[in-house]
Amino acid sequence: MDLVEIVPTAEPPVCRIIEYQKFLYDKKKKEKEMKAKQGKQVVKEIRFGPNTDEHDFNFKVKHAITFLDEGNKVKAYVHFKGRSIAYKEKGEIILLKFAQALEEYGKVELMPKLEGNRMFLHLAPLANKKKK
Repeated sequence: MDLVEIVPTAEPPVCRIIEYQKFLYDKKKKEKEMKAKQGKQVVKEIRFGPNTDEHDFNFKVKHAITFLDEGNKVKAYVHFKGRSIAYKEKGEIILLKFAQALEEYGKVELMPKLEGNRMFLHLAPLANKKKK
């Protein structure tokens, strides 16, 4: 049996007389259980082209709504191929329109940003929405 300090920050500190190895085992078991209960954040990707049509856009918005309702994050991006990189403003317009269409389902974490030949937009689900 050992004298183990349980809560060192309390005034006065809390101690118990227990088996130290058993205490460590129980502590490790509780930490593992807590880690298993945590929800994992999933990031779903949606890809657009600079010339994405209205119907395709609406179809992808519906998918993004289901992703956000499930509690997943959404990473939307416009992929520029070849010379289409000259139409950066088209890609930015598409992503801003996408963010505006989803404003009641999620909030923008990262505004449109060009990296290489892709322009990204990150959305997170709203905290007050109920998860299914």
